[in-house]
Amino acid sequence: MAAKIIVLGSVDGKLELAFQKLSTLHQKQNFSFAILTGDLFSADQDQDSLSQLLNGKIQVPLSTYFTVGVNPLPEQVIERVEKGEDVCENLHYLGKRSITNTSDGIRIVALGGALDKTIVGSSKEQHLPWHTADDAKILRGANTADILLTTCWPSGVWTNSSKQLTPENQATVPSTDEVTDLCSTLKPRYHFAAAPADFFFEREPFFHPSSPESDQNFVTRFISLAPFGNAVKAKAMYAFNIVPGELATSIPTGSTASPFLPRTNPKKRFAPTDDQADHSTNGYDHHGGGRRVRRRKDRSPPPGPDRCFFCLSNTQVDTHMICCIGEDAYVTTAKGPLPGPETFASSGLSFPGHQLIIPLPHEPTIRSMGEDADKAYKEMVRFKESMQAMVSAQSKYKLGAVVFEISRQSGIHVHWQFIPIPSELIQKGLVAAGFKVEAENRQYPPFEEAALGSGVDETSDYFRLWIWSDDNDAGIQSEELVMRFDSNMRFDLQFGRKVVAKLLGLEDRLYWQDVVQSVADETQDVEKFKQAFQPWDFTLT
Repeated sequence: MAAKIIVLGSVDGKLELAFQKLSTLHQKQNFSFAILTGDLFSADQDQDSLSQLLNGKIQVPLSTYFTVGVNPLPEQVIERVEKGEDVCENLHYLGKRSITNTSDGIRIVALGGALDKTIVGSSKEQHLPWHTADDAKILRGANTADILLTTCWPSGVWTNSSKQLTPENQATVPSTDEVTDLCSTLKPRYHFAAAPADFFFEREPFFHPSSPESDQNFVTRFISLAPFGNAVKAKAMYAFNIVPGELATSIPTGSTASPFLPRTNPKKRFAPTDDQADHSTNGYDHHGGGRRVRRRKDRSPPPGPDRCFFCLSNTQVDTHMICCIGEDAYVTTAKGPLPGPETFASSGLSFPGHQLIIPLPHEPTIRSMGEDADKAYKEMVRFKESMQAMVSAQSKYKLGAVVFEISRQSGIHVHWQFIPIPSELIQKGLVAAGFKVEAENRQYPPFEEAALGSGVDETSDYFRLWIWSDDNDAGIQSEELVMRFDSNMRFDLQFGRKVVAKLLGLEDRLYWQDVVQSVADETQDVEKFKQAFQPWDFTLT
C-alpha cells in the first residue's frame, strides 16, 4: 500500500505557523507522515513558542520526523531525546545518524549536521549539529533506503543536470564527498536536503548502475527544499506517494545516469561457488560441529554480500557493534563474547576484548581476494598488532592474546577472532599445548610452526593460530601455528573457541547463543573498547 508523505524545508523556529499549515494540509490529504528537513529550531529559538510546543499547546497533527540541522537543538529538547522520549506527541527525533523503519514500512536513513573533518571516529552524541566521515561510512551499512535525509548535499549532484544552480546558490550549498558515497551506496528512491538560502532545487531523476542480469532499476530523486515561510515564496513543501520497497520497473523519462559515476569504482566481488559452511551471526556454526554440507543440484545458492553477516552492505549488520573501519578491513566486537565483561577486570580490562577482524571483500579465504589479498592481509595484521599492544598496555603486561583463522574454500567470509588471554599461560607454553592436545584428541592433523603471510600460496584449507604476549622482562613471545587439512575433513567451526574456553575456565560460556548481550551492553563494550584502543587506532589519523 502506498504511503503519502509530505516534506517541509527548514522551519527555523516558525513552529506555530509550520504545524498549523501541516494541520490544514493533513485534513485535506490524510498524509501517512511528515518529514522536516534542515533545522526545526532556530539558533535563537523563541522560548515561548518552544514551551507551547513541549506542553502540547502547539499541536503536531501527524507523525513527523526530523533530524538535527546546523543549529544546536534547544536544551529542553536535548533532555527529552537523550531519555529516548519524543519531543512531544507525534514529533519524533530520528537522531543524527540513524536507520528507521516507519509503521508504513518506509525505510529512512538520516545523517544530520554538517561534516566536521577535524573530528576523527564516529559520533557519540546524537544531538550535536555535526557529523564525522565515519558516521557517513557506518550508515553505508544500511545497504538500502527508501528515503535518505541529510543536511549536506552530495558533491556534484548537479553534474549532467539541465537544472543548473546559479553560481551564487551553488556557493552557499554545503556538499561533501561523504554524502555522495552514502547516496551512491544506498541508492535511495528519494534524497532530501535543505537549501541554506531561499531557493528550491529538484534534479532530474538519476539511475544507478545495476547488474546486467538484474531487472531492477535503482532511481534516485534528489530534492532540496527552500526554508519554510521564505520571503521569495520559493517551494518549501513537497508531497509524494511511495510504496515500501518497490523499485522502478523502468527508467523515468528525462532521467540521467548517476552524477556520481566518475567517483565510483566498486571492486567486483564474486560469491564463492564451492560447498558452503553453515553461516550465522559472527560466523559461528549454529550446529556446533564441523558438519560438511554436500553440494546438491537443488540446494540454495550461498549468501552473497547482501545476506552475509560480515558484509557492511547487509541491512541486518549490527552497526552498533562496529569499532573501527579501515580501507580494507574493519573491527567489530563479537556477539556472545567468550570472555564476560568481568573476566579480565582484575587485569585492567573493563570489557570482554573478544573482537573480530573482518576484511571488506566478500571472499571465503584471503587467497580468493586476488589482487586485493595483500592489502587486506596487511591491514588485518595491523589491526591485530595494534590490539595486541592495547591489551598488553591496558593490563600492564598481564594479558597477551590469541588470534585464529579458519581458511576454507567452502567458507563464506573469512575473518580472524581476537581473544585476550593471560600472559602467564602463554609464557608457560600452555596455550600452544592446549591447541595441540585438542587437535590430537580429535585426530586432526598436527600443528606446524609456519609463517603463511597472506596465504596466497596455500593450496589446502587450514586453521591458523597466532599466540602473542609481552611480559616486559623476557620480552615479546610470538608464535604462529598452522594446521593444514583436506577440504573433505569434518572440521569443527568452534574448535578455536572451545580450546580457549577450556584454557580460561569458561566452559559455561562456550556457546555464543547462550551469552548474547543486550544492545545496551554491546554498545557499552564498544565504547569502552574504542576509548582504550584510541592511542593505537590508525583509522583515526
